[in-house]
Amino acid sequence: MSDAEQSKASDTKKRKFIPSDDAYQRWCNAFNYLLGRFSDEDIARYFEKFHDRTQQYDCDRCEKHRDSLLQFSPIIRFMRQNINKLGGDMNADNIRCRRCYSWQAGGFDPNYGILICANHVKRKAHVETTIAHEMVHAYDHLRFKMQWQNNLRHAACTEIRASALSGECRWTEEFFSRFNFKVTQQHQECVRRRAALSVKNRPECKDDVHAAKMVNEVWDSCYPDTRPFDEIYK
Repeated sequence: MSDAEQSKASDTKKRKFIPSDDAYQRWCNAFNYLLGRFSDEDIARYFEKFHDRTQQYDCDRCEKHRDSLLQFSPIIRFMRQNINKLGGDMNADNIRCRRCYSWQAGGFDPNYGILICANHVKRKAHVETTIAHEMVHAYDHLRFKMQWQNNLRHAACTEIRASALSGECRWTEEFFSRFNFKVTQQHQECVRRRAALSVKNRPECKDDVHAAKMVNEVWDSCYPDTRPFDEIYK
């Protein structure tokens, strides 16, 4: 084996993740991760340790954004007012910033409130669309008496509405955050894609084909339904 081949083999040799708060070892871990030297298991351990170190900072930043948005964001204020009209209330006590172990931005539970995944949602604009998305679910729960368990059509409908109304499928979000440069039918395709991904993550859903089928079945009735807005928020 030539010297060049030996050097290349050495560079690609797998390394073990070594948990440490030592600055030098943290640098080595980051370097090995960037060079692809970690196994999938060690990559998971690397990010778990990383999030352990940044958890308090992430949650503090998320809560700062949340409090500002509750006070000043037009879409958050509007959704909160309409939820109040239905007898509910979304506030700093039930919109919680927490560390998440799954790759998601947030979630809604009728008994818990809204969860924002502080370690995945960094930008204030992302916090805003995440809260707005989950507030649409809260509104639907109160307005339409959602069946959250074992009813994928209900799930598909509220996911369509949340993706369409929250602002997450605005052209600017697609273009600058997800690098989707398509112009024609961009909003509809984004809503379909994101709604199907959310439905796919539900335990009752078999696969991505099943998720897309559920979205397609309710699309014509749910996508045009912009309540409580007069039109889609852009």
